[in-house]
Amino acid sequence: MKTECKKWLEKRLEKLQGLESYSLERTNENIAKQLGISPTKIVKLNYNENLFMPKEKLVLLMREVAEECDLRIYPQEEESKLKEKISDYLKTPKDCVAVGNGSDELIDRIGRLFLEKGDKAVSVTPTFPILRYCIKHQDAECNAVPLLKNFGLDVPRLLDNFTSETKLLYLCSPNNPTANQFKMNEIENLIEEFPGIVIVDEAYAEYADYSMVSYVDKFENLIILRTFSKAFGLAGLRLGHAVTNTALAKILAEKTPLPFPVSVFTLNMGQKLLENLDIVEKAVEELKVERGTLTKKLNKINGIEAFDSKTNFVLFNTDKPYEDVYQNLLRQGVLIRKFGKILHLDNCLRTTVGLPQMNTKLLEALEEIFR
Repeated sequence: MKTECKKWLEKRLEKLQGLESYSLERTNENIAKQLGISPTKIVKLNYNENLFMPKEKLVLLMREVAEECDLRIYPQEEESKLKEKISDYLKTPKDCVAVGNGSDELIDRIGRLFLEKGDKAVSVTPTFPILRYCIKHQDAECNAVPLLKNFGLDVPRLLDNFTSETKLLYLCSPNNPTANQFKMNEIENLIEEFPGIVIVDEAYAEYADYSMVSYVDKFENLIILRTFSKAFGLAGLRLGHAVTNTALAKILAEKTPLPFPVSVFTLNMGQKLLENLDIVEKAVEELKVERGTLTKKLNKINGIEAFDSKTNFVLFNTDKPYEDVYQNLLRQGVLIRKFGKILHLDNCLRTTVGLPQMNTKLLEALEEIFR
């Protein structure tokens, strides 16, 4: 390698190493190895996965899909058919839908299409971090406005950050990790005032009180993101979709540099679940009932404050150091997500709403820790 090439490569790698990225937490396998137990004994409650979707029914649907599609052939009409199913589900025109390899990939796609070097984006903190990472890759900047103490939007401060340089506004509603849904009239106000593209990430909409999908008819700068990873239980297949006006949807669908970003199998599995919505709806209702039970029981433990949730997870704060609580749970084979300081709260942790037996183990472990 020539000297100048080596210097360039070293400099480039150094810059790339400095970029933030979404890193996988410890896996069941390495935790089980550390504890000397089987991975199946780990209670995994750290990634907001929907464990209420019955695995056996998903397997049956996967077998049907495997029989029906030919994996030797690139996607043909599968994406178009999936858009039709999504349009029926969300009561929106098919031409307003764009499909992606998870909603995360769509966030990255939007950033690549609408942000240039020196542009600015606005979001809130705390929230889902993917947009921040994507913005940095575009050499753009992100201004993060803290939420209010009640986890609501600080509308005046957000409005103060809107300038001619701000091209993207990202709102996750219901929000991750706070689990609350922002007020619809406040979001509407922000969309009206924002000078660029507004993303409203509704990954958890099926667990919430409302959706803003119908608002894409009113606002030409609005993109709603949805996913099959949560309510539909397809986290492992990576399937998301955007709903927006026809002009933006066409750009999102056609101007990605990658051909066939979503696999034939995944596209067909999305269709299959939309044809079997009763399974999804039953799983959502069961989870919402369990969510209420889990929140009440967490709040009965002296030293824990759990917050209301419009998602499939629960955020809680403790009067013990969060790292101690996290490690103590880990030693008992219970894996949740640690956050630490969130706004005025010092010791925040987040747990997926697991199946009843999983939540029981979590609660028993917490009761022992706080006893």
